[in-house]
Amino acid sequence: MQFWPGTMQEAIKSTEPRELAVLLFSSFSNYCLANAVEPFRAVNNLTGQACYRWRFVGLEAGEVTSSSGMTVKVEALDQARGAYLFVMPSYDVQAHDGPDCQRALRQARGRFGAVAGLDTGSWLLASAGLLEGRRATIHREEQIALAERFPEVQVLPDRVVDDGDLLSCGGALTTFELALALIERHQGAVMRLEVAALFLDGDMEAGAGPRPGRSAEAAMALMLRRIEAPLPVEAIAAELGLSRKSLEQRCRARYGIGPSQLYRAVRLREARRLVENTILSVAEIAVRCGYKDASAMTRAFRVEFGLPPRALRARRELGF
Repeated sequence: MQFWPGTMQEAIKSTEPRELAVLLFSSFSNYCLANAVEPFRAVNNLTGQACYRWRFVGLEAGEVTSSSGMTVKVEALDQARGAYLFVMPSYDVQAHDGPDCQRALRQARGRFGAVAGLDTGSWLLASAGLLEGRRATIHREEQIALAERFPEVQVLPDRVVDDGDLLSCGGALTTFELALALIERHQGAVMRLEVAALFLDGDMEAGAGPRPGRSAEAAMALMLRRIEAPLPVEAIAAELGLSRKSLEQRCRARYGIGPSQLYRAVRLREARRLVENTILSVAEIAVRCGYKDASAMTRAFRVEFGLPPRALRARRELGF
């Protein structure tokens, strides 16, 4: 189900903080860890709210050292609960497998709404009996071994597998994709795009390749390239080889709104980025975002984000 709030303020009000716990093991991947938490940090920054909170946990409280020597202080897993538990062993996964780990994961399962195996995490979930009869993936180097060792698990070659309350992905890059998928589930497809754009080229998503030429994503990519001089919706449809009605249907199916609303959202989010990160005047920002005058953009900005551009800039300068 797509979630598209009428304004950013509605999105903020409707989002309760979600508690995430990342279970780390010795020799975990720094890269995987960053991809597991940075997208959620970005959502908090973009909304100005604590939509997500996370903690780092281990089988026991103490310190865990990554494969490259970074040390992270962790709390005990048996004290953690929340919306999601991310299991992230990374390297030497079979060395971490054992009765204590299996028991801890089975006990933790009841304290979290969903569990995700990141990188090689599905091995530990399967060993704990949590993937029986379920679909899952794992790092491609372990896919054959996982399928042979745990025949009761439907091992897929997919980058990300969403099996309801059990999720999995195949490596550090796909951890980022899984995080984006959860953000889309909670905050909607446009927030996913905003977060992805902070880390990636605006026309691409991790591992996905170029967006299909007749899709809603292709329309979005075209809108992103034509912010200062917006195209009529009919022109966007024609460039993609679609009728306006077909484009309307595809945008509503993917983003929950029509192309005109989507274009407006894209332009206003670029305006917000410029307000927060540059010293450009509101009049100049309006021009760069395709508005003929600053007052028209200011009115739209206030409706979308709950306050006018100058007030948002002042708040950011004060550190709020």
